[in-house]
Amino acid sequence: MMKGWTSASGVYLIAEIGGNHEGDFEYATELTALACSSGVDAVKFQIYTGDSLVSPVEDFDRNHHFKRFELTPDQHISLARQCKKEGVSYLASVWNPEVIKWIDPWLEFYKIGSGDLTAWPMIQAISAIGKPIVLSTGLASLGEIIETVEYLQSMNKMYKDPKNLALLQCTSMYPIADSDVNLRVMDTMRHEFGVAVGYSDHTVGTMAVETAVAMGAEIIEMHFTDDRSGKNFRDHQVSFTKDEIIQLIAKIKKIKTLQGTGNKQPLPVEIDAGHVKSFRRAVYPARALPEGTILSKDDLTILRPNIGIDARMFESLLGRQIRTAKDQFVKMDWDDLVDE
Repeated sequence: MMKGWTSASGVYLIAEIGGNHEGDFEYATELTALACSSGVDAVKFQIYTGDSLVSPVEDFDRNHHFKRFELTPDQHISLARQCKKEGVSYLASVWNPEVIKWIDPWLEFYKIGSGDLTAWPMIQAISAIGKPIVLSTGLASLGEIIETVEYLQSMNKMYKDPKNLALLQCTSMYPIADSDVNLRVMDTMRHEFGVAVGYSDHTVGTMAVETAVAMGAEIIEMHFTDDRSGKNFRDHQVSFTKDEIIQLIAKIKKIKTLQGTGNKQPLPVEIDAGHVKSFRRAVYPARALPEGTILSKDDLTILRPNIGIDARMFESLLGRQIRTAKDQFVKMDWDDLVDE
């Protein structure tokens, strides 16, 4: 069982091969090998048959389309073995509850695609397994997400734990414009549900994913291909290549370093450089002050370095008498003042 969405890069990365194999098992194995060597945490496919997904009567063309992309159970298990051998998790969107019995041993968690967010019988079947779930939210209103999350959590209380449930912001078009990415929805979902949040990408380029990481995405799902050129199937055009994922992981590590811990304290690099003193100000005589001077604003100034009396104490010095004469711009100490 997984224990949260942990990753060496700092963000759990899913390479979605999905239908990019276009029903060619040999090509699927080649894509899997490339994805596994890219540094991602999981390689994802989609398990369905045309007849278990789309009515051949009401939408014959889409039914026929999905039939063309089918892989057999043995082929999916072979891909799962391939991933396991490479030390990468195999993942699949399970679009047919009948396949759970043979694919479940190979899944550490389940991915529910945007189209099935309202397919409650499917959600019920998956939640009964008791493994973590990643749920994409394309097509959905916030109200629909609330309904589904409440339904899911009513099936199994484990899904109230952010280690066991993640919601991905997603816009279900290929490709989408920058104006349709709407990454702030991650903040909305984090506040509303208190679970892990992430982003499922359908854009051209890498900037949306990099921005999502900077905004705190814990999981990133991105389509994966070997080469976008010369490909007609739409998903290839919104897919990352191996080299792009390698570059992305380097950027993620830098983003995580830049984000830091959130604990605001002077850092060792600032302290060791002496900047707490050299960059801050203290109170100094603005002019030569004779013994017995009653201090006024005109007698004092604030200068670097912060030695002697801190600049925050400026007002408390007004009206105080100095014990001995002080030269201009020489540091002041509390011992220089007559006791009150």
